[in-house]
Amino acid sequence: MAFDNLRLEKGMYGRSGRSFSELLEELDPTPGYRGTEWAGLDAYQRQLKRFDIRVSGPASDPVEKFFQSSDAAVLFPEYVARAVRAGKEEQDVLSKIIATKTMIDTPDYRTISSVPSEEDLALKRVAQGASIPETVIRTQKNLVTLHKRGRMLVASYEAIRHQRLDLFTVTLRQIGAAIAKSQLADAIEVLTEGDGNGNPIEKVTVTGDFGYSHLVALWSALAPYELRTILAAPDVMADILSMSEMRHPMCGAGFEQTGQLITPLGAQLIQARSLGEGELIGLDSSCALEMVCTDDISIEYDKLIDRQLERAAITATAGFAKIFPDAARMIA
Repeated sequence: MAFDNLRLEKGMYGRSGRSFSELLEELDPTPGYRGTEWAGLDAYQRQLKRFDIRVSGPASDPVEKFFQSSDAAVLFPEYVARAVRAGKEEQDVLSKIIATKTMIDTPDYRTISSVPSEEDLALKRVAQGASIPETVIRTQKNLVTLHKRGRMLVASYEAIRHQRLDLFTVTLRQIGAAIAKSQLADAIEVLTEGDGNGNPIEKVTVTGDFGYSHLVALWSALAPYELRTILAAPDVMADILSMSEMRHPMCGAGFEQTGQLITPLGAQLIQARSLGEGELIGLDSSCALEMVCTDDISIEYDKLIDRQLERAAITATAGFAKIFPDAARMIA
């Protein structure tokens, strides 16, 4: 098969605009394996099969199996990246609150924003010859602030060479989970404090003990945007789950079918530990926030290939910006 003859080398990493997996797919396209025993595997997984490397299950191979040859060693950084990415996806909340994700290849990025009035959003009838209402889109004054989040992998090759890959994967997934939680905290900070362009979140004033009326007030204040997602601090989350309204069959059925908590107002309910006590954010996740990334998961591939695991960094660089600032409101 074609994948048996591929020459693997360090230079396949770090290419602008293409990941290692994407380059493998170009050299060994997956569609060509339809109807064969290799169907269902991507180009990277076929390389694992080529070198008989099992990365999961009780019969997974030891770490040293990747270093049986120079070609097989080139696969190790991608294994690390995929394991970290899997942990990041398991803790994924960002996809539920961002409207779009923008990949860039420069640290300097200036996003756009629009602040239409309620009259602008109404789109009234236009008489013949009259001017059409305008939606003004502007480039933001300040750049999006990007933060690098990650961990340093500190382990000697001799210490882990005999460890099973399945066990090593568990550790790597925890790194991915930590990155996901940190990026969520960054996103919430931008929602509340603004993205540096004078656009902090508007707070809704509600009196009395926390109750269902607070959710209704949040829903009302967000109009004409839709209340699609609610981020709640742990204490507020407990209060919401204790409400009699949350015993509605619709809420329970949604949790049983999808594992997601839905309020009677139709908004998805998410616990956010980075929010302060008593804080609650409601947003229209379809238009409130943009995520800006320079990379997905960045691995010091050269060190890993050369078995220099002692100081190998695993990072992800991302920032956030508001698109429609009025598409989020806060109760505190």
